[in-house]
Amino acid sequence: MDFDSSNLSLDCLIYIFAFLDEDDLIRASEVCKFWHEAAVTPWLWRQMCLQQWTFCNVARSESGKGSWRSYFLRRARLERRMETGRSGADYTCRSLRGHTGSVVGLVYLAGSDADISSSASVVCSASTDGTVRAWDVQQGTQLWATPAQSALCDITVDTKLGTLFTSDTAGKISAWEGLSGREVASFSTSSSGCKLLAYSVENQSVLMAGTGGGALHTLTSPSLTQLSRHMLFDTFKINQLISSPDRKWLFVGAQECIDTSPKVFFSESLSCPSEDEPPLRQSLPVSDCCAAAFLPADPARLVLIHNTENRGYSTLSVFNISMKKSKYQVDILVQQVETFQLEFGGRRPDVLLQTQGSDTLVVAVGNRLRVYTLKGVVLASFEDHTQPIAALCVDSFRVVTASRDLSLRVLTWKKEKDKGRTLQSRFHLLGGSHTMSRGFTKMACDYVSIVASVQSVNGKDVLKAYSFNS
Repeated sequence: MDFDSSNLSLDCLIYIFAFLDEDDLIRASEVCKFWHEAAVTPWLWRQMCLQQWTFCNVARSESGKGSWRSYFLRRARLERRMETGRSGADYTCRSLRGHTGSVVGLVYLAGSDADISSSASVVCSASTDGTVRAWDVQQGTQLWATPAQSALCDITVDTKLGTLFTSDTAGKISAWEGLSGREVASFSTSSSGCKLLAYSVENQSVLMAGTGGGALHTLTSPSLTQLSRHMLFDTFKINQLISSPDRKWLFVGAQECIDTSPKVFFSESLSCPSEDEPPLRQSLPVSDCCAAAFLPADPARLVLIHNTENRGYSTLSVFNISMKKSKYQVDILVQQVETFQLEFGGRRPDVLLQTQGSDTLVVAVGNRLRVYTLKGVVLASFEDHTQPIAALCVDSFRVVTASRDLSLRVLTWKKEKDKGRTLQSRFHLLGGSHTMSRGFTKMACDYVSIVASVQSVNGKDVLKAYSFNS
């Protein structure tokens, strides 16, 4: 007997189509008008989106225009191109030239997240030539450049305000309007080489600045009015400033000061200081800290890589941070919950640490990349690069490494029944000629692009911008 689809109700057909994948659903939509009506039902595509990515919001996607089907098709197409990495077909590469010095930092002023809410990516670079430059990544054009000043040391961004912040060798901190590059405020620390961190919590935006003399400044954003100043590491440079994902905790460290413990602060006690009480802080029970990171899905959990007393090997330790309230005071409680020895020995200041989810750690040292659980189980190991990894970016979809061998390696997360989450190496991106450069040094990523700085032999660093086609 011939099958007659008209005997099925629309709801029944939608239920059957819920078991189809993307390709079968598209083919079903081409059978007849009745099947097409069922196959484009928003509920089906919403379910597919949430099963594939768990967190997505079509309302934020300008390209999707409210359509779950459009969102799914565009994001799936983009991720396939990020997995295969065919030059020309999947991505375009542009060289961004203009700096006459070394690039010291890269930040995204505007970028696309996993919800693909924007197709335009704007990255800003700071250089020892004393300028900040803004670039349209997709077009490969410079949008603006600031007037030259003293050589810059660091750059950060408050994306909520659209404001950039830089520090220079003269100890000056500047705030720049993101749309125009106009300087809107400045603050003098009288100490060169400041490390910067900008963030917003609810209605308050602040800038943290760690100086070369060991002082920590808390400034309003973007006006750069000082809220507090605390001396933490006498004569040693603060070069580790990391905020927890919920902005509740601030980690501060000085890598040069190997015998002093790093600190963790309750952020609100710095941004809203009390005249009668010192800020809430606690020293961590480790010294000689090489790297630190909070876990994105567990913001009160801090991961540190540090060296032990005999300096013979490196250790990774995980700490829970909480508030301990008593009748008369409030303290920060730091509790070690995990620790294990890493595979490399000796002091490695070049170690890179990133985290993902609530239990995944990504560590790069030399040309090696390792993925660990919190218990120290190695989930994946790679030695694709021939020279040291200089920069590392991690998000919920992929891991990107930039190396001195002038290549970028793109790896994507996958789930296996036995191992759980692990990484799969996909492809590499080349950065140019070794005769003209000394490899990649800095890197930044959003969901649709990668921008990395190439250290040029002539001292004029070039940016390489890779934009994936969606």
